[in-house]
Amino acid sequence: MASGSYELSRLFLFRHGKAAWAEPGMRDFDRKLDEQGIEEATTMGRLMAARHLVPDVVICSTAARAVETLQALSTSLHLDDATRYDQNLYATDAPGYLEIAAATGSDGDVMLVGHNPMLEDAALALSREGDEAALDDLHMGFRTAALAVIRFEGNAFDFATKTGFLETYLTPTDA
Repeated sequence: MASGSYELSRLFLFRHGKAAWAEPGMRDFDRKLDEQGIEEATTMGRLMAARHLVPDVVICSTAARAVETLQALSTSLHLDDATRYDQNLYATDAPGYLEIAAATGSDGDVMLVGHNPMLEDAALALSREGDEAALDDLHMGFRTAALAVIRFEGNAFDFATKTGFLETYLTPTDA
């Protein structure tokens, strides 16, 4: 790096697509995407590829709907080699999400595929500054199959301790 320059990394927060309601006796963890959820995630994969929003590291919840979301995203983004799964993303809180992302130590882009309210809480806490339209949209709620991209001056270790700049907030309707 040139003298006086610094690393930039980004945290991608991706909420799973729309899930079907649980059937009697079904655990919430096992709920799958409905047709709309699969379509949303597939659309978002194409949108992310078109905008060159391809993370270097992906950590996905082990809940069925999160795994299916990642599979649909991967049809356009080819994330298999960059992906690992963490069951803690199903039940931990927003600070837990940030600790999981920070633990990667990545100096590139890290994406978490997970659940609300944790993703929304994390995105709002981290995005003290950002693109005005993206901030307005995020404050309206973290929709299914939505993506928040937050830029940090530093590497992934900073995700748990600093705030960043919300670069973009995308939903399937942006495609």
